Formats: sequence, C-alpha cells, structure tokens
Amino acid sequence: MNKYYEYKKCSTCRKGKKYIEDKGINLEVIDMVEEPPSEYELKDIVSKADNYEIDDFFNTRGKVFKDLGLKEKLDTMSFDEKIELLSSDGMLIKRPMLVTESAVVLGFKEEQYDAVLND
Repeated sequence: MNKYYEYKKCSTCRKGKKYIEDKGINLEVIDMVEEPPSEYELKDIVSKADNYEIDDFFNTRGKVFKDLGLKEKLDTMSFDEKIELLSSDGMLIKRPMLVTESAVVLGFKEEQYDAVLND
C-alpha cells in the first residue's frame, strides 16, 4: 500500500493527494503532524530513498527547523540523532512524502509521482 504523509493545511500536499487520487491509485493518507513516522518507520523509509540523503528529509523552510537552529546543527548530528529528531515532530519532515513499496518522493512533482507509481 502506498503511504502519503501530509500536513492538511499544506496546499502542495492537497495537490499531490488529488493528483494520485484522480489516477485511481489507492493511498493510505497519514497526517504527519498528528502521527509522525516512528524512528523504525523512518529508518525503513530512508533505506528505500536511493535518491535522497537523510538531510533531504528535513523541512528546511519550516518554522520549527529555524526555531531549533538546525541549519547550524545538522552537520554535527549522527544519523540516529537525525532520525530521532524527525520522528519527534512531523513539522520537521519535508512534505508531502510519498512512500511506495520500493521508492520515496519528497515534495510534489507530477513526473516523479508518475515514475514511482507506474512501476
């Protein structure tokens, strides 16, 4: 089952979800703020994300990221520390996040969605 992590107030998340639903593709929609992925889930997601590094999962434009001063701290954090931080607050995760059996897409670009959903 494809999982779609979203923030309901995000217009890009709504566009991405509509795009997938309009194609008739089944989707498990998860509110990433109310139910952020666990550390275990994030490690699994990151392991599928061949085209992303762990730092790419951070919502660097978000208020929480800036308030925590993470721009200066990320370089000194371990992988496990980053996973723990991401799982602690869904607002830290780049959104939307589409997770299929074999791939991950951060953000919404039609061509990227088509590539992973048509496998």
